[in-house]
Amino acid sequence: MTGPLRLPESIRLREVGLRDGLQIEQPIPTEAKLELLDALVATGVRRIEATAFVSPRAVPALADAAEVAARLSQYPDIEFSALVANPRGAHRAIDAGITTVEYVVSASDGHSTANAGRTTAEALEQCAEVSSVVHRAGGTCEVIVAVAWDDPFDGPTPPDNVVALARRAVDLGADRLCLGDTIGTTTPMRMAQLVTAVREACSGVQVGLHLHDTRGAGLATALAAMQIGVLDLDASIGGLGGCPFAPGASGNIATEELAYLCRDCRVDTGLDMERLVAAAALAQQLVGRPLESGVLRAGDRALVAPDRPVPAA
Repeated sequence: MTGPLRLPESIRLREVGLRDGLQIEQPIPTEAKLELLDALVATGVRRIEATAFVSPRAVPALADAAEVAARLSQYPDIEFSALVANPRGAHRAIDAGITTVEYVVSASDGHSTANAGRTTAEALEQCAEVSSVVHRAGGTCEVIVAVAWDDPFDGPTPPDNVVALARRAVDLGADRLCLGDTIGTTTPMRMAQLVTAVREACSGVQVGLHLHDTRGAGLATALAAMQIGVLDLDASIGGLGGCPFAPGASGNIATEELAYLCRDCRVDTGLDMERLVAAAALAQQLVGRPLESGVLRAGDRALVAPDRPVPAA
């Protein structure tokens, strides 16, 4: 652990801008996505959520999933993943060569019905088939628990429901778990309580976090998560993102903001800040609107004043 905050020496950051970041935007050309991918790889990131194999009618921005996947082999050092919503999507991902698959299950019926057209229980039971498809291909199945804290339709999500869902997902073949703050409502204490409960129920299973900054608590929650030993955190370049089926959801925590925080806390992300800012600027250009990232807007202090080095912790 490093410093008085008892933080880990490093985290495993997953860049989700190409999937979660772009899914609510107007579709951009595949070649533009690949330009952004090049910029992201140049930052040093080694885990990237590349796309989602979902209905192109429901999420037109990701209709080119197979085309994007076909270009990923040129980056052999990157762990690419793709999100799926059902076994059919898992087959499509595997056929496209992506073997790290994320299967999303909403923790309450309101969001599950809006997002996937079925109840939570129905979606959860399909985890067995999804994980079987992935495992037969030698891959890894991660279950992302959406609306783990609050649902825009049903209100607060009972923690016991999340714990039971997580335990059942592992029983059905999930190799990893990720708790999603889909509408950006959680705070450090609520996060810590739920993560602790899920860890206790699913001993030995990796538990990550997918945080949104809708209400400004995303980075504070990420810092608290690191303090309790969460090493797997999602972030999106420029703060892009949001769920098209969750009213009021807005962007993920920004990759460059999380990297900025980690650098000053002496937590290694392996990322280059100058290239992150450049990638965020490119993302902003491609979507054609200002992004929320404070680091993109104001700059990295080490780059704004390069003659004044970042002080030691």
